[in-house]
Amino acid sequence: MNGQHKPPMYRGRSFGTTVLTGTQLFIGVIHAFFGALLFVFEDFSTLPVAAVYDIYTLLYGLMICFFAVFFWQGKKAGWIGTFAVSLFVIAADSLTVLNLPSVPGIPKGAAVPEIAYSLIVIIYLVQASVRKKYLS
Repeated sequence: MNGQHKPPMYRGRSFGTTVLTGTQLFIGVIHAFFGALLFVFEDFSTLPVAAVYDIYTLLYGLMICFFAVFFWQGKKAGWIGTFAVSLFVIAADSLTVLNLPSVPGIPKGAAVPEIAYSLIVIIYLVQASVRKKYLS
């Protein structure tokens, strides 16, 4: 043995890649499901602007799942897409928390945890070993 520590692996992927992909898929499916559900049961006659949040939630969930699959496959598009969506969520939710114009309907209670989660994702993605794997 050469004394080097080998990180835990699952199906040839690092533990971090496995956890991030699983978490992203879980979050994506939940958002896509509830976004679709909210949209289907939306009462457009009383508050049509609420549909914007429903569509935003649905698209967010679908994009998260889409990019999670690419990330799992080790593709550059998975890293870039995950990074971009995380940045967008931080921006949109931060505007909501600060009472500035953003996506109508984003609940403030959900904004803070989403900002924290997105920051964790970005911190993971910008690690040298992860960037090297996906961006080289």
